[in-house]
Amino acid sequence: MHTKLATFAGGCFWCMVGPFEQLAGVQSVISGYTGGHKENPTYEEVCSDTTGHVEAVQIEYDPDKTSYKELLNVFWKQIDPTDQGGQFNDRGESYQTAIFYHDEEQRTLAETSKDELDKEGPFQQPIVTPILPAKTFYKAEEHHQDYHKKNQFHYLLYRKGSGREAFIQEHWEGREQ
Repeated sequence: MHTKLATFAGGCFWCMVGPFEQLAGVQSVISGYTGGHKENPTYEEVCSDTTGHVEAVQIEYDPDKTSYKELLNVFWKQIDPTDQGGQFNDRGESYQTAIFYHDEEQRTLAETSKDELDKEGPFQQPIVTPILPAKTFYKAEEHHQDYHKKNQFHYLLYRKGSGREAFIQEHWEGREQ
């Protein structure tokens, strides 16, 4: 079996892991940091908005079981792609959204999906999520990995309290995309 990588920034990485884990063919979803200039950044450094990094997830997947297009579909349904200032209650550079492509095929698919979402999606504002070449991905500290499983109660409170859950329901529930 050969696998590929996909990298997405969708605000708080805790909220991005679970939805991807549910897809057939997904081997792993790692929380981490990418897009910036500081080597081996810590959570505190990234959250200070001085490293250029965003919180992101890196997905290892089997393209024979899950397509990159399916991953993009899951990604778009977890975020507010019209918000340049962060995601939901999490504000600042480190919580901005982005798609980091690993090859030209991913870049083309990401651009096409973004254009389709802009034209046909449920949003009134333009889609501002950038599509960027993948950079070095730094794995986040261990206590951030699988946070939704290790600290389920806190995670569920956070997801609801941040506004993410209500946003997803409002924009996507009962809608095919």
